[in-house]
Amino acid sequence: MPIEIVCKIKFAEEDAKPKEKEAGDEQSLLGAAQGATAPRDLATFASTSTLHGLGRACGPGPHGLRRTLWALALLTSLAAFLYQAVGLARGYLTRPHLVTVDPAAPAPAAGFPAVTLCNINRFRHSALSDADIFHLANLTGLPPKDRDGHRAAGLRYPEPDMVDILNRTGHQLADMLKSCNFSGHRCSASNFSVVYTRYGKCYTFNADPQSSLPSRAGGMGSGLEIMLDIQQEEYLPIWRETNETSFEAGIRVQIHSQEEPPYIHQLGFGVSPGFQTFVSCQEQRLTYLPQPWGNCRAESWLREPELQGYSAYSVSACRLRCEKEAVLQRCHCRMVHMPDSLGGGSEGPCVCPTPCNLTRYGKEISMVRIPNRGSARYLAKKYNRNETYIRENFLVLDVFFEALTSEAMEQRAAYGLSALLGDLGGQMGLFIGASILTLLEILDYIYEAREGLGPLRRELEGGGGAVGKAEELCGFPGRRQAWGSVQGSLTEGL
Repeated sequence: MPIEIVCKIKFAEEDAKPKEKEAGDEQSLLGAAQGATAPRDLATFASTSTLHGLGRACGPGPHGLRRTLWALALLTSLAAFLYQAVGLARGYLTRPHLVTVDPAAPAPAAGFPAVTLCNINRFRHSALSDADIFHLANLTGLPPKDRDGHRAAGLRYPEPDMVDILNRTGHQLADMLKSCNFSGHRCSASNFSVVYTRYGKCYTFNADPQSSLPSRAGGMGSGLEIMLDIQQEEYLPIWRETNETSFEAGIRVQIHSQEEPPYIHQLGFGVSPGFQTFVSCQEQRLTYLPQPWGNCRAESWLREPELQGYSAYSVSACRLRCEKEAVLQRCHCRMVHMPDSLGGGSEGPCVCPTPCNLTRYGKEISMVRIPNRGSARYLAKKYNRNETYIRENFLVLDVFFEALTSEAMEQRAAYGLSALLGDLGGQMGLFIGASILTLLEILDYIYEAREGLGPLRRELEGGGGAVGKAEELCGFPGRRQAWGSVQGSLTEGL
């Protein structure tokens, strides 16, 4: 008996809805998909990136030997670039610098430096009183002039005034100076200023920075020329040696700028009697680099207070301040040549950095013997001395500019930030064909991937989200109902 199977297929009412409903559902799904757009994958990004080789190594397409070779080439180039970049960065961090020397053009006039001179003998023996010798025993080592010795212990000498002692017993320039000329004009002891150093009472020519004297020509006769009598008969006899005992005869001279105090016991040079000493000078303007290339003291951004007792900072002023603080901590006093400020000393080592802008004077020294036989007799008669005294006590000092030109020496950074960026860009373009914009592309892709995954993950995790809307768009619920009707009809027929 033949069996007739009748299949009835009944679609759900949702499938019979107007097409406008499907179009509305599709638009709603597209709107939800726009809120959770999936980021581009790596293959898509690699195919559009300007980084050379990335598209061939990671772009769309089948994997094979060719793509593997491109990936190896890309990694090798990237490693070579990183190696070169590290070497460039290390070279930059060493802060290399170079020194340039630039001779300036001749000028019609140049500011003459300050010239400080001191007699090596600190105290005149004939000017010392018994009280002075008593107070200066540790410096001079002399016995008392009085045969009976110093006074009894019950009688005390008045407290010493070192400034008064140095002024009274030091060599007086009016007695030492025999002749003085500057640029063809006569000068005298009134053109010198009194200054105190480790050698006692000293004298500085052209000391005022506000009214410094100009030199209008170079060579001998255009600077300072002085004749001095060092007065050896006034030198202290050596009774016993002390830390301050001196065996020399002559003067100490320092040539420096007006803003810098004399530090003559360290930076001065000696001039001997019986000679005419020629000192040819040249102004040198030095410019040093601050941190991180050097260690100079930059006034503008360090903002350190000026040194007490000095109008401007200098290495000599800083060293004198350090000496003052060391003496102050030990005996709560100061020496006459130290700055007149008794503030609290600083703890730790005293550091004196070089200023970033410095003026110094290069020197070339030569000398000839004086006097000759003809002039010795004349000078002995002129100054009422014998010829032996002239030879043992007289000297001539001639300080002048070699030429009215200055020499500028400047430290410059040999490898700056702009050079580093240029070299990095060249290495980057050579090895991986990238630029700053390429790096921005990579950063933009990372940001896009990070920001795009967040909303999409939330949509996928939430029920009835994008998955549910995709089922509605594809008709999945209606088709499940239709397949259920087919199964029911088949069962009834059987």
